[in-house]
Amino acid sequence: MTAIRSLLIANRGEIACRIMRTANRMGIATVAVHSDADADAPHVKMADRAVRIGGALPAESYLNAAAVIEAAHKAGADALHPGYGFLSENAAFAEACAAAGLTFVGPPAAAIHAMGDKARAKRLMSQAGVPVVPGYEGEDQSAETLARAAERIGYPVLIKAAAGGGGRGMRKVERAGDLAAALESAAREAENAFGDPSVLIEKLITDARHIEIQVFADRHGNTIHLGERDCSAQRRHQKIVEEAPSPFVTPALRLAMGADAVRAAKAVGYEGAGTVEFIVAQDGTYHFLEMNTRLQVEHPVTEMVTGFDLVEWQLRVAAGERLPAGQDEVILTGHAIEARFYAEDPYDGFRPQSGRILRWRPAEGDGIGIDSGVAEGGVVTPFYDPMIAKVVARGADRAEAIARLVAALRVTAVVGLVTNREFLIDLLSSEAFGAGAMTTGLIDRWIAEGDGILVAPRPGSLDFALAAVALAMRDGGGWFRSSGRAHCPITLVHGEERRETVVHVERGRLAGVSMGGEAIAVAQASLREDRLEFSVDGVTRRAGVLFTGRDVHLDRDGRLFAFHEPDPLVRPPAPKDPRRIVAPVSGVVRAVGVVAGQQVKAGDMLAMVEAMKMENALHAAIDGVVTAIHVASGGQVAAGQMIAEIEPDHG
Repeated sequence: MTAIRSLLIANRGEIACRIMRTANRMGIATVAVHSDADADAPHVKMADRAVRIGGALPAESYLNAAAVIEAAHKAGADALHPGYGFLSENAAFAEACAAAGLTFVGPPAAAIHAMGDKARAKRLMSQAGVPVVPGYEGEDQSAETLARAAERIGYPVLIKAAAGGGGRGMRKVERAGDLAAALESAAREAENAFGDPSVLIEKLITDARHIEIQVFADRHGNTIHLGERDCSAQRRHQKIVEEAPSPFVTPALRLAMGADAVRAAKAVGYEGAGTVEFIVAQDGTYHFLEMNTRLQVEHPVTEMVTGFDLVEWQLRVAAGERLPAGQDEVILTGHAIEARFYAEDPYDGFRPQSGRILRWRPAEGDGIGIDSGVAEGGVVTPFYDPMIAKVVARGADRAEAIARLVAALRVTAVVGLVTNREFLIDLLSSEAFGAGAMTTGLIDRWIAEGDGILVAPRPGSLDFALAAVALAMRDGGGWFRSSGRAHCPITLVHGEERRETVVHVERGRLAGVSMGGEAIAVAQASLREDRLEFSVDGVTRRAGVLFTGRDVHLDRDGRLFAFHEPDPLVRPPAPKDPRRIVAPVSGVVRAVGVVAGQQVKAGDMLAMVEAMKMENALHAAIDGVVTAIHVASGGQVAAGQMIAEIEPDHG
């Protein structure tokens, strides 16, 4: 056995912090690596030592294998944990670590290579007797061959990147006419994400469940599984909510899938933690999707229902120890659910967000776990995944776990940028989720149909009233001290909505708020630091409050609204100019579809900007002629930067 004394974590954010917690408990020194953008990040401050490895872009830092290995030597680390993402499933990196004398906390490079090529993995699984999805995994990547394969398989089909997973390079195609554009988009994204544009095509199993089995193996020939996780709640093939055990899987199905997952791991000589993912039809038939040769984002739900620390298991197996438990010692107790708390706007196509975190208040309590890699005052940058935290809840049963998770999300507050918190609360509270009826395509169907769960919540009259009260109390210093009456007019704007409010005070006490002809009976308000306490109809309630300049952020019952009090001396901003196309987010220009002098129609794609693992297509808003292009493919752009200019047609 090789004892691990000092561990370098070749990652960032919440997973780096998560690994460090276990390493610290085991008495293992930790080393962080960081890009220029992460110099002050929590994982850097948490580690015993930290080493800068490059610029903000992943290719300059977290994907720079040579810089990471050099950092390990510089800091005196004898082992390296890759976390997930970045270099975690890079066989060449695992080999380079071994060549450098570092213990790689992960499977052998040969296993990573075998499962990293999705086409090869499917062939291996088929040979091992594991059921696979019908499809095409050939080397001929010509458009003609892929089109013939899709016709043979039968629509709808799913295009997948051959060299990686996580939803990158994945496109659903319903009919032949959409295939060419989908192939081009998928190949471009696969090239950018994995350095390989190759794709495979599979039969799309509709109304399916995404069930994955956690496996573990040591170098002494022991391989077991730790039950399943249900990851069916997805948008655009990206997981949002995961739970263990699955409400769909029966004991008999768990036994069969577990046996096939173990068979899959043994087929490639696996060691360490891995996840075998299956697509499961409504009738319970299942097919192998892929194997992730690393720790999964959603591993905490397995830890909560088994009682095992999977990172500790990884470190022990990497050091040459046997698995800490056998298959008969794996007992699933209770239920656990994880929600991925993202900086993204669910009501605008789940567009990633970036910006400074003005307030970060994670939930606490029994059965609640928070894995995060952010801090109040920190910045969510456009360079990396926009996940702020994982919020996990455990209950004696599924209903209790859901209730605890919803309650935790209601009090977990992020102010400063848009998040998906409200959407998560609505999703977990929905009839479909409560009934355990989520399928991989359900949320996308809601998006297409304009389901109410994906309509941005709007503030009501009470929210406007409370925002006005909070501003009046802040500016009035605790109300007027006179024994008479006072009326404080406050104009508030939320998005496109503008309301004229009046806060009424009698004898130094709040008497109510009026808006036009509407009276809001808010009374007995008090403002202490970041909390507003108020009474409505004799019931005392509370709301979080944060002031930023002339804005007030109101957090009430799991809904966060930002209200702006306009300065009467400042001219309102001009409306958007349809002739000027600007970047909606900071990111990398992946494609430019037009040239100066080209005639375009409203709706034509002008450019593609990738940010935080999502492509953002920029379209012409008017008919006209492109007069200027200000960017080039591969270049960086900032939010609001000019992309193109169009001279409108005047016919």
